[in-house]
Amino acid sequence: MLDCGARRAALTPGGIRSGGRKLSRSRQNRLLTHLVRADDWVTAASLADYLGVTPRSVRTYVVALNARVRDGVVVESGAQGYRAGPAARTALRESTVEPGTPQDRLHQLIRRLLETEQPLDVHNTADEIFVSSATIEGDLARVRGFLSGSGLTLERQGSQVWLQGTEMAQRRLLSRLVHEQTEMESLDFPALMRVLGEGAVGAEAHARFKNDLVDALGGLGYFVNEYAIADVLMHVAIAADRIARGRPLATGTGQLRDDEVAIGEVLDQLALRHLGIQFGGGDREFLTTVVLSRVVAPRLDSVRALARERVSPAVEKAVLEACAAAEAEFLIDLSGEDFTWRLILHVQNLVERVADSAWSRNPLTRTLKASYPMIFEVAVYIANRLQELLGVPLIDEEIAYIAIHVGARLERNRTDDAPPTATIVCPGYHDLHSLLRSSVDRSLGRAIEVVRVETRSDPDWASMDSDLILTTIAPPRHSDRIVTIPLFLSDADVERVHAAAMRVRRARRLARLREELEKYFAPSSYVRDLQADAGEEAIIRRLGALLVAEGVIDDSYVERSIERERMSSTAFTESLAVPHALSMTATRTAIAVGMSDRPIPWGENRVQVVVMVAFSDSDRAAFQTVFEQLVEVFSERDSVQRLVHKGTDLPAFLDELVAVIDG
Repeated sequence: MLDCGARRAALTPGGIRSGGRKLSRSRQNRLLTHLVRADDWVTAASLADYLGVTPRSVRTYVVALNARVRDGVVVESGAQGYRAGPAARTALRESTVEPGTPQDRLHQLIRRLLETEQPLDVHNTADEIFVSSATIEGDLARVRGFLSGSGLTLERQGSQVWLQGTEMAQRRLLSRLVHEQTEMESLDFPALMRVLGEGAVGAEAHARFKNDLVDALGGLGYFVNEYAIADVLMHVAIAADRIARGRPLATGTGQLRDDEVAIGEVLDQLALRHLGIQFGGGDREFLTTVVLSRVVAPRLDSVRALARERVSPAVEKAVLEACAAAEAEFLIDLSGEDFTWRLILHVQNLVERVADSAWSRNPLTRTLKASYPMIFEVAVYIANRLQELLGVPLIDEEIAYIAIHVGARLERNRTDDAPPTATIVCPGYHDLHSLLRSSVDRSLGRAIEVVRVETRSDPDWASMDSDLILTTIAPPRHSDRIVTIPLFLSDADVERVHAAAMRVRRARRLARLREELEKYFAPSSYVRDLQADAGEEAIIRRLGALLVAEGVIDDSYVERSIERERMSSTAFTESLAVPHALSMTATRTAIAVGMSDRPIPWGENRVQVVVMVAFSDSDRAAFQTVFEQLVEVFSERDSVQRLVHKGTDLPAFLDELVAVIDG
């Protein structure tokens, strides 16, 4: 029978058990994050599919979300469904841990253990947080699990418990606690201060510290990585908090380069000015290393010299080999000293971070994966080679930084497809047709290519074979390729023409995809009954077995696909996973498709379509077209639902896929 404290912890006022509250809170946060990212109306049915719940549960979550912010609208409701309201981001900044739950007690215990100078007494702690001693005993078992890999141990003598380990290990544990309790995708000082506790320096002081730090680093000649600045400020806040508690890091080595001395002086000045503390040698050296390895990059004129000074020969050799292999595998150009030396310096910083188990967060990870799957895939390939050559395991967020380097290089070399062609229909009157032609060229730049100007009032419409027709007179019939425009273009007119040009480009890309897909789908490799709880590896093995039976791949390809999945989830959108091996060793290119009526947990997403792709070396050039455009098709949730509900067999699936591609 539960004691009264345990009952209070287990039940909400409405009689819902805390485990259910924790799950509901997690789903509320996922729902709200999804709406913020969508930045548009989303139907209740789509949200229910995404979360794996009923539309009624969605309505319940929306009510709970709106209750989080007094006098603010977190989620708006309307005939089109739901969308993020003005207070959505405020609600997301709340702690992701529900008060009173076992997870909250776990975090409370860890904070108390980190803050106290003396051992904690189990019975006194139980009384202070209004639970039984037996409950605390159970929580301490979970604390031991949380400490795994931290370098800390939980020691005990009688009813007294304490943490045993170095100050640096304790700070790493506090850093992990911050990441668990806050949405650290963006810089959120109030949330950070809540985790550190009442004794922490205020959020406003840290915000001023951040602004001055960015200005000072720019003055020293660095580019500042604003995406990673949140982690740096977290370490500064932790250092300030620990120093105030009399817990500085041990004295530093004193053997510093000129760049380290300069950054250390900046940190000292800003800490004294804004935080009222002075860093010792150990804290200064550690924070200087954090700044250099996470948020600054030298300007072009000094990147090679700095890289030569700091980079080990092993790192330089590994990066050059990994990039050369990626060039050969994906038929891309990754040459150029600017790209090469920046990536080499980045990987050197990465190796140093890995040695300290100090990953760098990247808020662009999800966007890069969904919007630029090909670039992310190249980054995964490079990361895999670096892991083999240097022995450094990489998480998704670190791979995303490599993807940014790769994307910047490919963007410089990118050659656009030929722009859509256009015919201008403008009956002659003085030189108005010439003025309109000039206006179109000036306003739309490279978006379209005008190939013909028709000045007759009764033109031969059938002879116009351009992608678009821009006409100042009424056309004989409606067509998606015809855009009616006035003689003098407004901004709105330019936007309409630009949108039409983008539709043409998309249609071209998807038409190429349709041609490729029709060749690659394996007739017997289509399943409708994927089990949502089967697990990623089991599903990969099931789809892989179908391709093995076709003679397309062998069992080793399946195992390599599983290894690729372990490196980084292949759920590139919130509906689609594309498992595959990094090497293109299939006897011929083929695709196996699996579908589920219920969302399947896959990485951090929940998907309903799993497409296993096996590419042959001879189809290397087609890889980019198929890979990127397949992800583009499945990025629209309505299209996915149409395919899931109507694709009862492979012919029906292909019919629906072609219909989706054709719009």
